[in-house]
Amino acid sequence: MHQSNIVFSEQALELKAIAREIADKHVRPLSAQHDKDQEYNYVAAEAVSKAGLFGTFIPKEYGGLGAGVLALSLVAEELAKADSGFGVAFAVNALGSFPIILGGTEEQKTRWLPQIAAGKKKVAFCLSEKFAGSDAQGLSVRAFEDGDDWVICGEKKWTTNGGVADLYSVFAVTEPDSKSRRISAFVVEKGTPGFEIKKVEDKMGIRCVPVVETHFDHVRVPKANLIGGRPGMGFRHAMSTLDYARPGVAAQAMGASQGALDLATVYANRRKQFGVTIANHQMVQQMLADMAMKTEAARQLVYAAAAGIDDTGPSPYNSKMAAMAKCFATDVAMEVATDAVQVFGGYGFMEDYPIAKFFRDAKILQIYEGTNQVQRLVIARHLIRESSDLQHLAEFIPTEVQESYSDEAVGSRNL
Repeated sequence: MHQSNIVFSEQALELKAIAREIADKHVRPLSAQHDKDQEYNYVAAEAVSKAGLFGTFIPKEYGGLGAGVLALSLVAEELAKADSGFGVAFAVNALGSFPIILGGTEEQKTRWLPQIAAGKKKVAFCLSEKFAGSDAQGLSVRAFEDGDDWVICGEKKWTTNGGVADLYSVFAVTEPDSKSRRISAFVVEKGTPGFEIKKVEDKMGIRCVPVVETHFDHVRVPKANLIGGRPGMGFRHAMSTLDYARPGVAAQAMGASQGALDLATVYANRRKQFGVTIANHQMVQQMLADMAMKTEAARQLVYAAAAGIDDTGPSPYNSKMAAMAKCFATDVAMEVATDAVQVFGGYGFMEDYPIAKFFRDAKILQIYEGTNQVQRLVIARHLIRESSDLQHLAEFIPTEVQESYSDEAVGSRNL
């Protein structure tokens, strides 16, 4: 087990400050209108691009800042604090880029990453399908080898940033009879013949970032677009990507929690009932205190998960921490948003005020990039595997339980 110290570099803190300034100037003031119109905030995206923030997670050798996952989390937190939807719009570029960063060939990294870092190319991640959400192994989109190309057929569901993105990391079945090498990953560029954006979803929340169906009608891509240059590596690329990206989702949630808490606190200090502000009532104070404790606990867990990835890269421990951060922080975001609506009372139920949007935006955080039920399974699997390091505690286990321990393996096979 490796526990990382949370150390903020000067660069990371500078990026956080820049993100906060952009959030105050270009995100929060436009948030309600973009939510109502379901329109992408291009003004804020351009500000992020000019500030170089799209390069936060791109290595220096490919034109990025090389600031790491912890810095990415700080930036996502600040943007989501102002508008959870725009926090998603920013962070999904990292999700779409990580397959290339973690698994791409040198040529692929050199070809695409500098453009992403400069904000010239936005990215999307095409994994989920109608019948394959949490079950990433259950994909049905197929890719066939044909001469110097791969031909992709099928459709993807819930592609965040679809239509806005220029590059799409697409996961497809290339070896259907294989268990370990069934899936491969490709980069599909906007405008490729046969590649279309179909249904644009009408969403409960995060309405300023498009979520769409992406259709692949015999989309032909050159073999140079096969991520990593070898077929059958897609599932590994997807799992590594999610481990790296989940702290970013958790940071969005934590930013949303803080944003809702800030609004609730300001409201409680102004709204009067029974002759005093409601902040003077103990029940409201208890709600605010619980909201603050949960938000701060989420923050420390998110930072620890991100710092661990920066320190040691992919590992079972960091995978567990990423799942814990994502699960806990997004559950907290939903709880805090719900309590914030309660603090606002009747006003909280009205779309005239921003707290209703925080509530609507929070729900998706518990669902996308792995539902929180799946995250709990991931965490439990890691704990069961780690139990082999705790055999020194066996003397405290009843003898009759120890005798059946090796046979039953505490149910690990069923996970």
